Amino acid sequence: MDEPIIPSVKLLNLKYRVGGITRKLFRHLFEHKRVRALLGTNMALMIVASSFMTNTAIGNIQTGTPVYAVDGTETPISTEIGTQFPTDLVRITQGYNFFHPGLDLDGITGDTIKPIKKGKVISIDHSKFAYGNSVIIDHGNDLTSLYAHMSKINVTLGQEVTTNTKVGEMGATGRSFGDHLHLEIRDHGVTLNPLSVLPR
Repeated sequence: MDEPIIPSVKLLNLKYRVGGITRKLFRHLFEHKRVRALLGTNMALMIVASSFMTNTAIGNIQTGTPVYAVDGTETPISTEIGTQFPTDLVRITQGYNFFHPGLDLDGITGDTIKPIKKGKVISIDHSKFAYGNSVIIDHGNDLTSLYAHMSKINVTLGQEVTTNTKVGEMGATGRSFGDHLHLEIRDHGVTLNPLSVLPR
């Protein structure tokens, strides 16, 4: 017999042992064969329809190209990266957890480190312990990022940085067991999993 799309609470509790009723309902919906078929068909139709669409005028504008408003005044348009990984090559050697409040990115001494997003340098530290050579950047709204264990720091205190600024170079200073960048992201002083902020 085919299961109903919207089941009874009793059926949900029999079918799924773990989780609250809302979780069980969503799991049932997304596992139901008729819902999966409907979602698959709609996705296929959207892909086919999008292939017939032409680029809009705004999609063809190059950065720095002047755009004119209806009244003839020039309005500059710029594109800006939201967030980015601080290293060109992304190899995560240690993830975020209770005992490790950041992300370790593998590399070799001298690899370029850039900010995850634009901001202002609010701290520079040179230490033989803990974070070693490190920089903290304030991105506004109490969001900060820490870049640790660098071999070289290329920014100054108070400097405004963009996603193209070279903050420093990868290293193994401080309490480090090999070349890597330790990245921490804090929101109002509380560490976040960097993967919840960085692009996927």
